[in-house]
Amino acid sequence: MQTFIASVVVFGLLIFFHELGHFLVAKRVGILVHEFSLGFGPKIIGFHRGGTRYNLRLLPLGGFVRMAGMDPNEEADKDIPVEQTFNHKSAMQRAAVIIAGPLMNFVLAAVLFALILMVQGVPDPSTTKVGEVLAGSPAQQAGLQIGDVIVAVNNQPVQTWDQLVAATNRTPGQPLQVKVRRDNQELNLTATAVKDKSGQYKMGIKPALKKMDPFSALAKGTSFTIQISGLILAFLGQMFTQQAPLDLGGPVRVVSEIGKAAEFGIFQVMQLAAFLSINLGLFNLLPIPALDGSRVLFLLWEKISGRPVEPSKESFIHLIGFGLLLLLMVVITYNDIVSLMFGNR
Repeated sequence: MQTFIASVVVFGLLIFFHELGHFLVAKRVGILVHEFSLGFGPKIIGFHRGGTRYNLRLLPLGGFVRMAGMDPNEEADKDIPVEQTFNHKSAMQRAAVIIAGPLMNFVLAAVLFALILMVQGVPDPSTTKVGEVLAGSPAQQAGLQIGDVIVAVNNQPVQTWDQLVAATNRTPGQPLQVKVRRDNQELNLTATAVKDKSGQYKMGIKPALKKMDPFSALAKGTSFTIQISGLILAFLGQMFTQQAPLDLGGPVRVVSEIGKAAEFGIFQVMQLAAFLSINLGLFNLLPIPALDGSRVLFLLWEKISGRPVEPSKESFIHLIGFGLLLLLMVVITYNDIVSLMFGNR
């Protein structure tokens, strides 16, 4: 049940922000929005305001914003002024409406990262205060506790976390005399650091967390979003050039990962949701038929050439793209199910 609830919340959040991007820009450029729906299938609840129906539907598998005049096969409604229809707007205005969905996914990721930094905080390297003691670690065996401030290692004073790390690695594999300050008292403890996978010797402690102010957190969250986007694009490039293994996951795998994150708490779920939101934004910007990226390309061609692509041809191309994406999703989902059922055998 925990996995189900977390998955519905995460998917709902990603879809809501994506469709909200389309919706807000459509309203901004004067397009009449018939419906803003979260989910598909039968309507659970809804209301009507400002010419738009807002609905929550039964199946949490997506969402949509239905705008006047966006469907070329839609019959013109005489009650709707032509200037409020999607196709009446300029190519750049329509492109802005389309691209706003993926861009809002990047905004969501930056906001989620910022919330984590504001509420949970980030490791504070300016002190030697212990924020976490790993279970079964040398630090736990030595008696170190959360809140302890390490003031010296082997009689050498340490004031920052970098100094503590350097002192811990100065005599690898040897017992360390650790002086800590606890409740205005100084204690002398002995711990033997062990080597981790990176070759560093560690006692099994993590620094205390420092909460960031909203502006700094948002700036850092935006920086994280840009960095992760770059890493994902670089990895995609390596996959296409066969420098990295093909590793694609579908909804089944995503739900599995959300379930694992939920076991570690809300901040892990928020971090995963931010990562998924970046992936969703990048995926939708790809120039693949049926995705937002391809629709923007058609509009750019219209802007350059001065005439739009014939609606029937564009619809056919998007239909083919949608079919191929659906087939790919079926294959990925099948592989995910097989991997989850037999991957550990």
